[in-house]
Amino acid sequence: MIADLNVTLRQLFTTRVPGITSNAQVKFQPPDEDWRNYVKTLTVGGNPANALNVYLIDLRENRKLHSNEIARTYQNGDVNETRAPRRVDCHYLISAWSPADVTPAIEPTLDEHVLLFNVVRTLSEHDPFVPADIFAPSPPPPPLADQTLPAVLLPPEAFPKLAEFWGTMGNKHQWRPCIYLIVTVPIPPQTFPSGPMVTTMLADTRQRDVAASAEVLAAIGGVVTTGAPPVPVDQAWVELLKTTGERLQLARTGADGRFTFSFVRPDSYQLRASSAALGAAPPRSIDVPSPSGEYNLTL
Repeated sequence: MIADLNVTLRQLFTTRVPGITSNAQVKFQPPDEDWRNYVKTLTVGGNPANALNVYLIDLRENRKLHSNEIARTYQNGDVNETRAPRRVDCHYLISAWSPADVTPAIEPTLDEHVLLFNVVRTLSEHDPFVPADIFAPSPPPPPLADQTLPAVLLPPEAFPKLAEFWGTMGNKHQWRPCIYLIVTVPIPPQTFPSGPMVTTMLADTRQRDVAASAEVLAAIGGVVTTGAPPVPVDQAWVELLKTTGERLQLARTGADGRFTFSFVRPDSYQLRASSAALGAAPPRSIDVPSPSGEYNLTL
């Protein structure tokens, strides 16, 4: 995911920042002596060119966006659980570099400052980052296809260890201004099977030592799907009917297509599903409890 973010930043800079037209002008290596030597020999179209160093300096979990939510999906009678993705703040230091040497007539720092400003303006115009827009009309990297990435540009507290950072990049050059950028990316969550779906729960109540007082009630549940492969149907209505067609209960599915009915006496019934978009399906005859253990419906 971080590599895909790097590719997205490079695409943004090479297509939106004036003077940055080649991937060779946007690199992610440390801005050390090797980098300085690289810039000195950098050319685009046979001409010396300015460069952007986009260095990933830190990674931290975004605790404000942390969630313990678990999404459950149902497939072939099994329940799968997917935890909400963790989100990581990627901290970048972006610096501008000119290959020109300082002379009485040339002041390369001015060109670097112009480039820094153009980068800031471009970043501010694309906050939050939408990779699909940045790469349009081409598709973005697949992990970012449907993502919107929050960003913090030039936070007031700035990068707290900038002097220490430049001190590790060589002692022959003074430090230079940087754009401090934080982009938040999700860590794609994994899905784990949690076991078979519970479709029937029975409760037996009775007065102590009075067998005639026994009463059994069930809670039943299933999933409404459509198509092949099956897709859960959200906001479908499901009716629990007597065999004569009289409605006993009405439920509505959630995003996972799941419905439940409670306080159902063991007997024969019908289930009927319908939705505004897909219409109604013929009723399905069921027994409670079901010998097959499932009450799923198809629209």
